[in-house]
Amino acid sequence: MELMKLIIVTVSLFISVTVITADYVRPLPRKTLHFQLNPKPSFYPQQVHISLAGDESMRVTWVTDDDSSPSIVEYGTLPGRYSSVAQGESTSYNYLFYSSGKIHHTVIGPLEHDTVYFYRCGGQGPEFQLKTPPAQFPVTFAVVGDLGQTGWTKSTLDHIDQCKYDVHLLPGDLSYADYMQHRWDTFGELVQPLASAKPWMVTEGNHEQENIPLLKDGFESYNARWKMPFEESGSSSNLYYSFEVAGVHVIMLGSYTDYDEQSDQFSWLKADLSKVDRTKTPWLLVLFHVPWYNSNKAHKGEGDGMMAAMESLLYAASVDMVLSGHVHAYERSKRVNNGRPDPCGAVHITIGDGGNREGLAHGYINPQPEWSVFREASFGHGELKIVNSTHAFWSWHRNDDDEPVRSDQVWITSLVNSGCISEKKNELRDILMAP
Repeated sequence: MELMKLIIVTVSLFISVTVITADYVRPLPRKTLHFQLNPKPSFYPQQVHISLAGDESMRVTWVTDDDSSPSIVEYGTLPGRYSSVAQGESTSYNYLFYSSGKIHHTVIGPLEHDTVYFYRCGGQGPEFQLKTPPAQFPVTFAVVGDLGQTGWTKSTLDHIDQCKYDVHLLPGDLSYADYMQHRWDTFGELVQPLASAKPWMVTEGNHEQENIPLLKDGFESYNARWKMPFEESGSSSNLYYSFEVAGVHVIMLGSYTDYDEQSDQFSWLKADLSKVDRTKTPWLLVLFHVPWYNSNKAHKGEGDGMMAAMESLLYAASVDMVLSGHVHAYERSKRVNNGRPDPCGAVHITIGDGGNREGLAHGYINPQPEWSVFREASFGHGELKIVNSTHAFWSWHRNDDDEPVRSDQVWITSLVNSGCISEKKNELRDILMAP
């Protein structure tokens, strides 16, 4: 009798999982968040976030209203007891009638891996704590793009906060400030509880451009506020860089800066890939904003130019996964290259569903392409747990009302032991050596 009950429950669960996408009714959009004025002392650190800054180091970024506030961070492994202090740099910018606060960037380290540190910014104010990523597998990434500042953004962030992750990856479109500079400030406050505790690694999207012809160059606000380790990775631009964590090499590319074969970005990418050691970092991930493989009607074909310039290089380098945003929906591909399933290609995932104010992209092209495995227009986030040098578990968690529901999941095997790397060794060498 007990065995029969178990069989019935198992079959019921299977059926419910099988039809979950078809039966799911998407919740209504949620309004843009409004933030009450909460005056703080001018020295008070605001919009605190951290990012990886080379081997065993972390960059702490914060904003103060006081121009004389020092760019120092005190830190240690015990609360209230700071055994080290680091001096950093600061910047600020003006945007039409807006003037930013003093934006501080201070690199702390060397830090121990997988360790909790307590820190204080500017010599006074509240204490924060962070946790450094592990030195080896397993390592977990939280992944989401196109966040914005809506009720669904808050739901997504709450769900990510429940995830036991080590590093947050964001493939573009952060604040949706769209020229309204105070929205950068409110976004910084919105994400501070998460971004001050775990490193956020971001790249730019179209909503970060904010250029005004003859008046303002693009990405001024983004570059001032979200400094990434581009200098540490040999890049000349904050719009593209790389970093390593545990056994993973992560490349963050720019969809909105030059990417053709004569560009600085392409030259840097070749140089960066030439340094990748797959015995040290068996996993190779790439992030950028505009997806190359997209069966949604929204933004269809916008990534074709970058794809034509760079896909052969990423394929020759045996990239394992490509993560993008821009399209406000979720989609996962098979391993794919040149528009066709390919066992030596990358798995492409579009995850521009963080909660932005523009809403979801519901329209898909039918029939579903052969390379497309799963697609759905819902808000949510992804989790990538790289278990060891060969296996990783990817899951996408839909925001079902206010509960995270795991709606897509798959085990992914690295290309490191597939034979693909050795097969394409000469192809990669030829591309890297080409002028």
